[in-house]
Amino acid sequence: MSTVLKPSPSVERLAALGGPKAVQAPAGDLFSWPQIGAEDEAAVLEVLRRGAMSGTDVTLQFEQEFAAWHGVKFALAHPNGTAAILAALYGCGVGPGDEVIAPSFTFWASCTQALSLGAKIVFAEAEPHSLCIDPRDVEKRITPRTKAIVATHYCAHPADMDALMALARPRGIKVIEDVSHAHGALYKGRLCGTLGDAAGMSLMSGKSLIAGEAGMLITQDRKVFERAVAFGHYERTQAKSKYFTGEPYLTDPELAKYAGIPLGGCKHRLNQLSSALGRVQLKHYPRRMEAIQRAMTRFWDLIEREVESGVRGHRPAPGSGSTMGGWYYPHGLYEPEKMNGVPVARFCAMVAAEGMDCGPGANVPLHLHPLFADRGCVIEPLPVTESLPGRCFGVPWFKHDRAEQIEAYARGVVKVVRAIQRGEAR
Repeated sequence: MSTVLKPSPSVERLAALGGPKAVQAPAGDLFSWPQIGAEDEAAVLEVLRRGAMSGTDVTLQFEQEFAAWHGVKFALAHPNGTAAILAALYGCGVGPGDEVIAPSFTFWASCTQALSLGAKIVFAEAEPHSLCIDPRDVEKRITPRTKAIVATHYCAHPADMDALMALARPRGIKVIEDVSHAHGALYKGRLCGTLGDAAGMSLMSGKSLIAGEAGMLITQDRKVFERAVAFGHYERTQAKSKYFTGEPYLTDPELAKYAGIPLGGCKHRLNQLSSALGRVQLKHYPRRMEAIQRAMTRFWDLIEREVESGVRGHRPAPGSGSTMGGWYYPHGLYEPEKMNGVPVARFCAMVAAEGMDCGPGANVPLHLHPLFADRGCVIEPLPVTESLPGRCFGVPWFKHDRAEQIEAYARGVVKVVRAIQRGEAR
């Protein structure tokens, strides 16, 4: 893989100041996603034509394959990632009066479901390098009411799971991973989603692994699994399970006595059109994920070889054993103090002028939204989190490793960084 940016064939004057754009060629299918082919269409049509949309036979196969990929005992499909995380929270025993520690710098569906269970959310700081929840700040926020910690692998970067588990295990606190951004990502060589007590994730059509509109819960804990079944899969509570030979899904008598009606009053069965699509997408995902990893690594390697400071890739350190999986929602980190004080929004506008999609920030910090204060959550200033919208920026999500095209995008970023650091652009 090329890691040196070739000399620009044009003058390095910024496009924003009248120079030529770094990106001249059409993108083609460089960013096209999801990748849908005849195999996907055939699988969906098979379910549609036999009227099996509301069945479970294809979903059970999808769950088995998903669990096998992660090397876990249990997988339970849901209609979306929000429902999967809600079920994970309930599966881990979250209920009225409990507290759930969660990152503020994330999408609302990482934790807002706790409010539906009568729990309060305690927001914690993010790490500036990973953008994930900061275990050091989590420790300060643990109380006797803490029932669970949510760890979002944010923008595909794995959270510091060793530190979080070291905090949680001795205290009997559950750890729930939100893997919606990080399908196939590794934390020190282990798949994200297999490190905590349970994991929930979205498989909606914009994610790196898609099933149309779907979610998945995975766990090694039979109790968590059974509680999730009882919460929203009423049709399974009276059925035999593929996991336990000759046994019903619910072996806990306290759950089994309510068989037939979901404890959460929710219907979490997944439409099998999505299950069929998900099975095909999962089969091809490792290969597609590898192409994304090569492309995104090429992009950031090219930039970081040319730029000593100011911007860098949001990714784990080389040699850490951690990876970005399908690299969903890719970002860069921005240091305005090393960019002559130029705000990230201005930087992004100049990069966009070079022909590359680029926008400042990411998710708006949740603790700043009035909903959570109005619902009695623990809201305190989070200065690191509040600074992050000014210290990160979105970059293109390359789906194919095409050196010449990727080099043009990288050159656009390098042009802008150099111009700002020379004082030529503000």
